[in-house]
Amino acid sequence: MGGKRRQPASDQPPVVQRLRVRYGKRGRMRFASHRDFARALERAIVRAAIPIAYSQGFSPHPKISYASAAPTGVSSLAEYLELGLRERMVPSQVARALDAALPVGFEVLEVAEAGQGSLADRIDSSVWTVEVPGLSERLAAVAVERFCAAERICVERMTKRGLRVLDVRGPVVRLAVSAPADAAPYGVEGLPCAILDLVVRQVTPTVRPDDVLTGLRAVADLEVFEAPRATRLAQGMLTAEGEIVDPLAADRGMACAGALSA
Repeated sequence: MGGKRRQPASDQPPVVQRLRVRYGKRGRMRFASHRDFARALERAIVRAAIPIAYSQGFSPHPKISYASAAPTGVSSLAEYLELGLRERMVPSQVARALDAALPVGFEVLEVAEAGQGSLADRIDSSVWTVEVPGLSERLAAVAVERFCAAERICVERMTKRGLRVLDVRGPVVRLAVSAPADAAPYGVEGLPCAILDLVVRQVTPTVRPDDVLTGLRAVADLEVFEAPRATRLAQGMLTAEGEIVDPLAADRGMACAGALSA
């Protein structure tokens, strides 16, 4: 009656090398979801013949882990992931092969061999630039001043767990107005366009640039903005001096040390 129980496969080659990848998404690909990118990456790995390692069990999955993926609709120059390989490869070769295999708009910007510690533990803050067409520099400066003077600013956002109330003031480390940008990318001549420089700590749930814009509208009674465009410029650990430490800096250091000792 009791047939032999099927055992999960346990013959997958082990991980012999871990590589950390900084990638970006631009142009139309900013509208791609994280799941869309994950599917594109897995197909690119196959096309580029990267010897990715797989998990054990009945349904093996490629050894890929992501850190703090940007929300859908924003551009980024600082997304991070880690690959587990079953064979060693030169990081620069992996970078070129993956970049060539990914769709236009997804870019592999750097690959480094992983050192000690977790990639996620090296990221607690993000640096953003946000272009806000339809908002003048003067009105933006007033809104930013009121935002920064507040102790708490609560906004509502629909999440997977329902409607949540977020304090968008607490996680914001820095918010400032830059020089106005040319409105040409939006196709409207003469339209004012403020640029906001934003540094925000990564909390749960994440406070996104659009949440901060909602807070700005609330404190300054601003009209609804034209479609803003946010770009993540950097991620990393925020120092006491307000600087962001590149999460791959320590990995580059280890690679240099290894080359010198060889």
